Amino acid sequence: MTAFPTPSNPPSVPDLNLILRWLFSIADIIRQIMTGKINATGTVTLTANSATTTLTDARLSINSVVLFDPTTATAATELYGATMYVLTANRLNGAWTITHVNSATTTRTFKYLIIG
Repeated sequence: MTAFPTPSNPPSVPDLNLILRWLFSIADIIRQIMTGKINATGTVTLTANSATTTLTDARLSINSVVLFDPTTATAATELYGATMYVLTANRLNGAWTITHVNSATTTRTFKYLIIG
């Protein structure tokens, strides 16, 4: 997971300089979100010689949607060959179990995007 600024609580003391600094930090976070920097991506490589891979990410929930973007030809074959999926029962908060072909290939790498 990449570092991403999180908003702090607003200043409790009515100091105009503190309030302005806080507002500028919120504006910076919104600017990053508007340019696609939403801190919702990661990388996963499917486990070789296994039919499952556990994707562990604190941002995952049972209601998340994950989009996989293959970064290698072997990953594209896995994804577009319709042999990779995540059953509803395997979607837990913080970890999903991906089912895929049991292969010795070590280059089935994906970038992923988590929504929700």
